[in-house]
Amino acid sequence: MRGRCNDAVDVLLVADDDETSSRIEAEFDDIAVKTSVQVVSNGTEALRILTDAATDSSAGPDLVLLDRDLSRTDGLELLEALADEAVLGRRPVLVLARPGDSEAVRESYRLGANASLEKPTDAEGYTELVEAVAEFWFRRAALPVGDG
Repeated sequence: MRGRCNDAVDVLLVADDDETSSRIEAEFDDIAVKTSVQVVSNGTEALRILTDAATDSSAGPDLVLLDRDLSRTDGLELLEALADEAVLGRRPVLVLARPGDSEAVRESYRLGANASLEKPTDAEGYTELVEAVAEFWFRRAALPVGDG
């Protein structure tokens, strides 16, 4: 990742499905880029973390990976709340949507997501997803640092 040298990339994973969470965490552990993954299972907790981080530029994640299909709070509802709270602009948000869910993709971008990614359906898909996220977002893109 450009701009942070040897620091770990902090990822906030918002997913209430244990399989999704554990697979994504394991894949981030296996990549060459040093990462720290914090998992929360609901939008309320994610919003609290991001709102708190908006007032302290040294805190909070560098990137949010949001499962569109949360059981209590829909991922798109969380995106809408983030846009309303004006904390979305500082941290990239990547939305995981079910394969073929074009409406979720459209809504994700409309609400300010930086990318909509197809949610994996098998182990190989999780590996490919995390490698693609790491390659683009951690190695190629410059993530905002300390801009509150």
